[in-house]
Amino acid sequence: MTNTAPVDNRRADLVRVAARLFRERGFDGTTTRDIADAVGMRSGSPFYHFKSKQEILAAVMEEGLVAGLPAAEDIAAGKLPPRAKFHALVRAHLEIVLGEGHDFIPVLLYDWRRLTPELRERVQVLRDRYDQLWQDVVSELSAAGLLRSDSAVARLLLMGAINYSVLWYKPGQGSDLDQIAEEAVAMFLGPEA
Repeated sequence: MTNTAPVDNRRADLVRVAARLFRERGFDGTTTRDIADAVGMRSGSPFYHFKSKQEILAAVMEEGLVAGLPAAEDIAAGKLPPRAKFHALVRAHLEIVLGEGHDFIPVLLYDWRRLTPELRERVQVLRDRYDQLWQDVVSELSAAGLLRSDSAVARLLLMGAINYSVLWYKPGQGSDLDQIAEEAVAMFLGPEA
């Protein structure tokens, strides 16, 4: 039996560092050599783990979605009242988008079009799972009379507003993630009755 842990760790390092560099510099502004240098590899070594820079990009996006899915699934399946469930989902999403070291989803948001159609289709499977969890909670809010619509457009508007925080949020300056979650829920649903 062979030990693949070091290989898996190197791949994970590549994905983590690539996420940070893609977020800071953009996909086009980051070379495979930049990623390799940041991990302490030779410039061709990432191709041992990935066929192309676009495959690295897809792995970054998948990592973000895979990291966010368990918490979102637990929240959506939980027995909380709809408003509390929405609050928990917003807070969990803010953590996965804005938390320290969480560069994966911002990359997905801004470099999605850089993927080949084949890679986009692969990542879309995870996006659809995540979006469905949000849609389920939006439908619960609507059924409880807390939101006027349970359409996909309502979900996209909610998530879009929250996702835009990647452009303005600065850790340690102004509101923290708990405060942002509170304000977002109040803005979308109004004050708690």
